[in-house]
Amino acid sequence: MKQLLISLLLFGTLSFALTGEAQQSRDFGEFVVHYNAINTNLLPPQVAQGYGIQRSSSRALLNVTVLKKAMDSPGIPVDASITATGTNLSGQSRDIKLRRVDDTEGAVYYIGEFPVHNLETYRFDIRIKIEGEKEPLVLKFEQQFYTE
Repeated sequence: MKQLLISLLLFGTLSFALTGEAQQSRDFGEFVVHYNAINTNLLPPQVAQGYGIQRSSSRALLNVTVLKKAMDSPGIPVDASITATGTNLSGQSRDIKLRRVDDTEGAVYYIGEFPVHNLETYRFDIRIKIEGEKEPLVLKFEQQFYTE
C-alpha cells in the first residue's frame, strides 16, 4: 500500500508548508532518511484502517524511511533496525515502538504511534542500524503538535 507513504509525505509536506519548513529528510552520504511526525487524524480513514492506525487529534504517527542512493532512481529501500525516543519539553521521555511496513510495490517504512497534547513539543532521537554498517545513523528533530 504505497498509499500510506504517499499520504504521510503529502500531509507531512502540507504541515511543514504551513510552518515554513521543507519536507524532512537527511542525507547520510550513501543513505537518505525521510521522516515526519503528524497527527493521525490527518490520515485518510481508509489508510488508517488498512494499517490499524487509530485516528485521533491526540495521537501522532512517526514515519521513517531509509533509502540507499542509486543513480536514476529515488533510492532503494533499506532494511534497518530503528529505535526512536520522544522527549517533551517537560523532560518526559517515551520509547516509540516502530513497526515495519512492507508495501506491495517494494517500499519499506517504519511507523509508530504515540499520544500527544495540544502545543506539546517532542524532541525525537532516532537511531538507525543498517546491516553491514559499523555505526548507526543518528537523526534528531523537534516537532510541535496541535490537537485542537
